[in-house]
Amino acid sequence: MKVTDYIIFLAYFAIVAIYGFWIYHRKKQKQMSSKDYFLAEGSLTWWAIGTSLIASNISAEQFVAMSGDGFKMGLAISTYEWMAAATLVIVATFFIPVYLKNKIYTMPQFLSQRYNGTVAMIMAVFWLLLYVVVNLTSILYLGALAVSSISGIGFWYCMIGLAIFSVIIALGGMKVIGYTDVIQVAFLIFGGLATTYLALNLVSDHFGGHGVLDGLSFLREKAPDHFHMIFKKDSANYASLPGMTVLLGGMWIVNLNYWGCNQYITQRALGADLKTARAGILFAAFLKLLMPLIVVLPGIAVYMLYQEKTGIDVNSMMPGGELRPDRAYPTLLSILPTGLKGLSFAALTAAIVASLAGKINSISTIFTLDIFKKHINVEASEKKLVSTGRVVVIIAMAIAIAISPFLGIDKKGGFEFIQEYTGFVSPGIFAMFILGFFWKKTTSNAALFATIGGFGLSVLLKFLPGMMDLSFLHNFGFSVANADGVYEIPFLDRMGIVFVVCIIVMFAISMFENSKGDKSNGLEVDSSMFKVHPSFAVGSIIVFGILVALYSTFW
Repeated sequence: MKVTDYIIFLAYFAIVAIYGFWIYHRKKQKQMSSKDYFLAEGSLTWWAIGTSLIASNISAEQFVAMSGDGFKMGLAISTYEWMAAATLVIVATFFIPVYLKNKIYTMPQFLSQRYNGTVAMIMAVFWLLLYVVVNLTSILYLGALAVSSISGIGFWYCMIGLAIFSVIIALGGMKVIGYTDVIQVAFLIFGGLATTYLALNLVSDHFGGHGVLDGLSFLREKAPDHFHMIFKKDSANYASLPGMTVLLGGMWIVNLNYWGCNQYITQRALGADLKTARAGILFAAFLKLLMPLIVVLPGIAVYMLYQEKTGIDVNSMMPGGELRPDRAYPTLLSILPTGLKGLSFAALTAAIVASLAGKINSISTIFTLDIFKKHINVEASEKKLVSTGRVVVIIAMAIAIAISPFLGIDKKGGFEFIQEYTGFVSPGIFAMFILGFFWKKTTSNAALFATIGGFGLSVLLKFLPGMMDLSFLHNFGFSVANADGVYEIPFLDRMGIVFVVCIIVMFAISMFENSKGDKSNGLEVDSSMFKVHPSFAVGSIIVFGILVALYSTFW
């Protein structure tokens, strides 16, 4: 990068830092309570909630890893983004009213209130391990890898720099995170779209076209296999996106669990009133529709340029002589013109920092409110809770720095790494939440089975190929041969199977215990909670209409 690029990047840094300090200083005029720090209670507007949801979600795993999957498998990976838009509408309509009506502020609190303290404590530990070992570490590692490859700064310097910047923002609490995320998303979208514009122009120029529309047309013409949303069983990418599962199976579990049962995400809306929370989530759904333009199309463009051996440094895609799709986005950024490179670099950094800050805030929230407050220091003052939360922020980031280089994230493929290993607990969590919401007879022991049994079954199905021949399942669409010729169950299908088993067993356990007279702790739920404002209904119809048009076009 040149001096102009660094000036643009430093301008981004200064804007975020100064604005964050101003927000924090305004709030510091009085003593900050734990709800202020962890939830920014009542102070986030709908647009701050919506942008914060996107900023927390979009990070290195999208810019780097999802672009890499765009390079490898094409537009189909966009199903995670587009299905998320539909999921957000469902969460806003049916999940958020339950949380707000019952004054739920953390996910373990929901489990404690609906089931019992044992289930809540087990899941609090599960979530902390998952957030630190899988999510936080992968975001930090992939982010540092990308920033290092673009800037030429050493990997460890980039990792520590990203960590420090994120911690500074997170120490200000959710209000600082929420409002600085507005700026982060502005950089993310404008910088990301600028990168996509250049990538499509490069493709257009190579084939003698005139502008981005010609570039997109050439991509569809020259790489038609990269513009299918549904893979058949004979596709090399079937294991990652197994056919109709993306529309009718495990993809719904991935998204509904992530957007509706995830402290990291729902925390943004839990401090607002219902109308504001719904408006913010709907805004996030519209932004989600835009994300494939920013994170997937560049990967497809780099694939075309790589195939044509033009416009990019082909060798940068093959460190050590091995093709690495996750290098697609950094390779593209390295050829951007001066100025635009600085803007795109700022966009990438903004996505990483916002996601890291949001993640460590959620880790801090769960530990402080659900473990420290309930089991370590029950009488802790508000000041003590806030100070504990800040200490946890620093410790969590230190752990992530220490362990992230040893996880082999980049070899697995960053985006799939996160999805697969989160999928070990997602089916059981979603089963216990969905029955806990809408079936008052669900018992604590049933939830305990979903917690432990769901995780155990997920692990079993993961390693089953090493214990028995699963080739017979191929005829039913439930197994596919991996690179070693061993038949395995695609992780999205595994999640669907585990979810169904959890629902069935939870139903059986609950019915048995209800027959003995055992009582469960139902939540306050009534049909009036799910009525929506006409403007929200119209917005939701538009979202679903766009999705139908997209899937019809790229079927």
